[in-house]
Amino acid sequence: MHVVVASHHRLPVEGYGGPQRVVVALVRGLAALGHRVTLLAQPGTKVPEAAKTVEVAPRLLKDSGVDLKKFIPEGADILHAHFSLKQGPKGVPFVQTLHGNWKPDIPLPPNTIFLSRDHAKRHGSTIFVHNGLDPAEYIFRGRKEQWDLFLGKLHSDRGYHWAVDAAKRTGRRLIIAGGTRGDVATREVYSFDPAHDQVHQIGMLPRELTHAAGAALGNWMYVIGGRGTDQGTQTSAILAVDPVSGRVEPAGRLPVGLSDLGAATIGGAVVVAGGRQSDGVLSNRLYALRPQVGAR
Repeated sequence: MHVVVASHHRLPVEGYGGPQRVVVALVRGLAALGHRVTLLAQPGTKVPEAAKTVEVAPRLLKDSGVDLKKFIPEGADILHAHFSLKQGPKGVPFVQTLHGNWKPDIPLPPNTIFLSRDHAKRHGSTIFVHNGLDPAEYIFRGRKEQWDLFLGKLHSDRGYHWAVDAAKRTGRRLIIAGGTRGDVATREVYSFDPAHDQVHQIGMLPRELTHAAGAALGNWMYVIGGRGTDQGTQTSAILAVDPVSGRVEPAGRLPVGLSDLGAATIGGAVVVAGGRQSDGVLSNRLYALRPQVGAR
């Protein structure tokens, strides 16, 4: 098949991304299965697996009433949009995936695909396709640490309650650090004990923090970068948290203040990728860190 995939982002993104990563994984997966893929996206998009990339102005991609017909090659079998369209291009079959939640007082756009059975049910539909990601992009380590870490907004739509439920089922200790309460960054560090089904506050970060990265190395959990409630308050601080006592110690600094960054433990180092600087500029840098507890 000749599949046209449309995104209103420049792809791929670096250092963050939910729907954006899903779209790239979809393009790669379709190409690997032998389909021809044309990608409609913002200028600067570079996804080599797409047979053709058509650059579309951002203002058009953000207009739900746009007619994409002139951007679609002859002979295309279907258009799959990942943003809302009031109507599809004339003469071309199309579907669109809803990556968020629709306002209840506004009619749903046509041919909408949802992300899960529950997502569809809440919008009065039964049509859904789960998102997919490429497992090759993630690191598998046979030897696991003795606790799990949740970093994210402490809101039900971020799934923290599923992390708590998983800890209960597996008996593993769960550390929840930072996050937000409403739109306010927090300092608290919590530990969940699945054996007794209890959550305890075990410490306090030195400042309110959200949008930080986290990684476990040795006997410490590291909270890296992040920012306060407001954009522009990014920090370069690396904090070490003792998951037993809750003691928080400085453990060095990033070269620049970053929030919304990714981190993973590889060997004896913590590798940090991407992030957002205080001026809003996205970083494309990788840093290999060896945090030292007590280092400022």
